[in-house]
Amino acid sequence: MINRRGLSLGLGGFALGGATSVIAAEQSKPGSAQNFITVDGQRFIREGKPYYFVGANLWYAAYAACPDPKIGNPGRLEKELDTLASLGVNNVRILASSELSPLKNSLNPAIQNPDGSLNEVLLQGLDHSLNLLAQRKMVAVLYLTNFWEWSGGMGTYEAWTNGGKFVEMNDPAHPWPAFPDYVSQFYLNKKALALYEAYVRSLVGRINTVTGKAYVDDPTIMAWQLCNEPRPGGTKAVIDQRMPAYIEWINRSARLIKTLDPHHLVCVGHEGPIGCTDNLAETFNVGYAQLAQASADIDYTTAHIWPQNWSWSNVKDLAGTFPNVETRTKAYIRDSVGIANRLGKPLVIEEFGFPRDAGSFDAGTPTTWRDRFYDLIGAALLESHARKGEIAGLNFWAWGGQARALHDDKRMRPGETAYLGDPPHEPQGWYSVFDNDTSTLAKIKTLSYQVSKL
Repeated sequence: MINRRGLSLGLGGFALGGATSVIAAEQSKPGSAQNFITVDGQRFIREGKPYYFVGANLWYAAYAACPDPKIGNPGRLEKELDTLASLGVNNVRILASSELSPLKNSLNPAIQNPDGSLNEVLLQGLDHSLNLLAQRKMVAVLYLTNFWEWSGGMGTYEAWTNGGKFVEMNDPAHPWPAFPDYVSQFYLNKKALALYEAYVRSLVGRINTVTGKAYVDDPTIMAWQLCNEPRPGGTKAVIDQRMPAYIEWINRSARLIKTLDPHHLVCVGHEGPIGCTDNLAETFNVGYAQLAQASADIDYTTAHIWPQNWSWSNVKDLAGTFPNVETRTKAYIRDSVGIANRLGKPLVIEEFGFPRDAGSFDAGTPTTWRDRFYDLIGAALLESHARKGEIAGLNFWAWGGQARALHDDKRMRPGETAYLGDPPHEPQGWYSVFDNDTSTLAKIKTLSYQVSKL
């Protein structure tokens, strides 16, 4: 089974004692060197004005910009950012940590090694990325680890500190949901937590080797994100058992970052209701998802939407199943909007993707139903703004740009530098938006123009 995040919807809610309000962020004057994006109620503020955005996921930025030619792809990131800027995209979400892992399909090399050493040239790639973004007046959300195996992530921290034991994603011997149950041990593992916090301190405290600017002083960083899609577990029993430790990790980590860096926003990287559930069901776990983002040190909420991964669509019958996609997507957005409103925070739909027609992975092949799905997400932002609502931005998954799969089986091999929007555990081209996907590019450009006028 191809499964990017696992199939895990669940039942029930969680009683909350009350919504937490957003801490008022320090406002900086327009034109100031310290002109950080801030939050005002349920809006972002940039340069003294409300900031709405159409953004992209660009996980591989630090890898593409790495100065080591065995890892990096000279000139690639500059070209991709220029193309994105021409489409009106000014916000990108970037992987800012990877952990060298025994898990299959994980990035190698990685930023962190098991002995605690850091790969400085990859960090310099992140430095270069921020400099290139600043030159184009673009900003980045940096996520600090991953729940999934493709960049090492929490499961790798766990393996580093438990004597080397691990569970592979989609291993027939350990079928779903064994993997998320395994990974969620991270929240109870003091040694693993200490390694994560040490890296957070190191990166937040970093000085950019290209610009000489401290990360904490760089308004090119919009936000620090605790993790890509952290979940409390896979089965209901494990979720219920580990939920307190999960919430404690979120609250403690957010507080740590705010202590180290009072200027930048912090968010969880949460999928929304589906990220705290255990099976495919009509009712999502809204209460747990709200609790996960309730800390006063979490500045805004997020949602990720994956119709094919969650079995809302059938790739062999996209036309026939799209009405279900539309119904379920709108319901999921309503649930996520409800969370944001109860917490009084902005909402970013920061991951959403859809397959090409007939499930093709090839650049330039039709994207009829993907385009219609993108229209759904864009319409939600515009509708929210019309009623002075909470949706403040979008980041589609993901920008593949000029890259192409190098092999007929669409699988990335270790050591290759033709980075696509699809990470190494996925078929290359599954969700990537390529530079010759003309209809999708037109959709992105039109929406970006509309949003720029808000």
